[in-house]
Amino acid sequence: MTPQRSTKAGTEADVPEYAGHYRLESCLGSGGMGVVHLARSTSGLKLAVKVVHAEFARDPEFRGRFRQEVAAARRVSGAFTASVVDADPEAARPWMATLFIPGPTLAEQVKKDGPLSPAQVRRLMAGLAEALRDIHRVGVVHRDLKPSNVLLAEDGPKVIDFGISRPKDSELRTETGKLIGTPPFMAPEQFRRPREVGPAADVFALGSVLVHAATGRGPFDSDSPYIVAYQVVHDEPDLTGVPEDLAPLVLRCLAKEPEDRPTPDELMRELRGTAASYDTQAFVPDGWAGDAGSASGTDGGAESGPDTQAAAAGGPRRRRVFGGRPRGRTAAAAGALGLVAAGTFASLQWFADDGPTPVSASAGTSAAAFDAWAVRPVAGKQAAPQCSYGAGALFCAQAGEVYALSPADGAVRWRRSVAQSGAGAPVLSGGLVYVPTADGRQLAALDPATGRTRALRQAPAQGGWAFAGGTLLLVGRDGTVTGVDSASGRTRWSGPVPGYTAPALVSFPGDPLAYATSTSADGAWTRVVAVAPGTGAVRWEARLKGSLRPVGAEGGSVYFLGLDRVYGDARAVVRYTPGNKAVRRVTLPVPRPEAQAQVRDGVVRLLAAGGTLEAVDMAAGRRLWQVETAVSRGSAPVSDARHVYVSVADGRLLAVDARTGRLLGQTPPRLGGLAGTLAAPVLAGGRVYAGAPDGTVFVVDGEQPAGW
Repeated sequence: MTPQRSTKAGTEADVPEYAGHYRLESCLGSGGMGVVHLARSTSGLKLAVKVVHAEFARDPEFRGRFRQEVAAARRVSGAFTASVVDADPEAARPWMATLFIPGPTLAEQVKKDGPLSPAQVRRLMAGLAEALRDIHRVGVVHRDLKPSNVLLAEDGPKVIDFGISRPKDSELRTETGKLIGTPPFMAPEQFRRPREVGPAADVFALGSVLVHAATGRGPFDSDSPYIVAYQVVHDEPDLTGVPEDLAPLVLRCLAKEPEDRPTPDELMRELRGTAASYDTQAFVPDGWAGDAGSASGTDGGAESGPDTQAAAAGGPRRRRVFGGRPRGRTAAAAGALGLVAAGTFASLQWFADDGPTPVSASAGTSAAAFDAWAVRPVAGKQAAPQCSYGAGALFCAQAGEVYALSPADGAVRWRRSVAQSGAGAPVLSGGLVYVPTADGRQLAALDPATGRTRALRQAPAQGGWAFAGGTLLLVGRDGTVTGVDSASGRTRWSGPVPGYTAPALVSFPGDPLAYATSTSADGAWTRVVAVAPGTGAVRWEARLKGSLRPVGAEGGSVYFLGLDRVYGDARAVVRYTPGNKAVRRVTLPVPRPEAQAQVRDGVVRLLAAGGTLEAVDMAAGRRLWQVETAVSRGSAPVSDARHVYVSVADGRLLAVDARTGRLLGQTPPRLGGLAGTLAAPVLAGGRVYAGAPDGTVFVVDGEQPAGW
């Protein structure tokens, strides 16, 4: 069927005639988020252009999510993923254009002709595994892989629609009020721990997609998305009808725990073993290309059933043609990442190498004019090391091990199996290296030169602990705070913090005080008490408006993130100066989920879940810049006078210009196991040290990020 202008009731009357320079000719499909149009460029090139519905174009939060989608789609490159031709997230009606690619979606193909043959399923699996490898290697997690997001083009399957989020009135909600995914194709962790979703969730979705392709139904089948959600988390998948030689591999993809699922590379190796004569480039038979009608037609309606009713309403339900021609994997194209810089909102590109360089525990890597190195001190354990610097060494904790490395060459000076897994980076205080013991009941004080245990400090069974100004602060279950000299272990003082029954204390490098905060039950105000760690004396206290979380202190001021009272998203940056009791608040354009922040020279840099990185000048009272990195998760930013550095979940280290937000460099990805808590990079002597999920600790020249 030839594409027709939609006459369906409810079609928007204010559909624009143009999107940028592209004339919109006809409607290819419509969804809850927007409309996809067949369009032509001035040269006559056919395009598919998605235009966001007017109601969402007026929502700043939704517009921010659309920026992230554009950035993610631009970043991914490969023969089995889509490419973006042009986009304008800042237009009155935001839009994104791709090349028009004839071909049905997998959902349409199965609905029309029934399940695929075993050979077709195998080829589909190989194509999608390679697509996920390309997607994950640049740090993107799709989170909504499903049959309607797989386009069956003539030259192979294309994975489309990156980073689409549902409107606020989604039928199912995560803890932030937004569903990311479609229940029949979501992984268990997307329901149980939605803030911890990683690449393995896409592998689970791949397993569900393959079951649908082979049988016409999903591995968890119900008319109710809530029942499906329960089945995904608790029940075993139904693989009846899946080809026998593929069923064990599909079952591994559908493992309940992320770490039990294969990686895309492992899937590709297994597929080579399953069919040695299989041509891994012929992913889709010629018969899948479809005729002119199936390539571009639409009946103006929407697909029914769970895929529409419970799906992320992020695009057209009929002719999904968000595709792109395969591009050569040149060094420039392999890791292209689209950014949108606020202020100018110009499109930039980030470039990455084709993949990580293998390293050993003794061998490093080198770069021109800089003695770079990369080592894996703990063999056989893929967990991101968390490191700190001091006393002429780099101290790291990883998977229950703590070790010291030479900053010059990465040589292991000593290693101890003493630390509690996931406890964070070792702390150097009072000339000793502190780590919690494996049972969590004590803090081991280690000699920084030898790693020998110098002392064991009893840790509170309930409460907490913090370091500030050469003092270890221990909070007991009754709220009593005890200040212990970090060097000698001598008790300096003990007593309550006035007005607190169980204070949570924080401190910041270079600041002499520790801070206790508590927020009222309704989130209307936050009480802040500044304590001298050496004596326990209260230096000042204040009652500030809103729910606040301290993120830094310098120059006599304390900096906070102002949080949403329900979801905890950052809505503002706040500076309080106790000397004159002045408060300055800069409101962020949209809430920032899971924001982490750092302060330097009065500028707060923060990174939110989903990849928004921005800088706020609190002296000027305005935002300086914003970039949409599209990374799924990152560390707290750290900065020097010229650069801002961030570690991300795929093991890359990113550097942007501290003044403009422009990308200056990034290291290759180092994929591995679950990243856990991402430790911020460590700056010392012009070098930047970082840990990656594959267990690597590496160093790069902080002055020359372009050479990374």
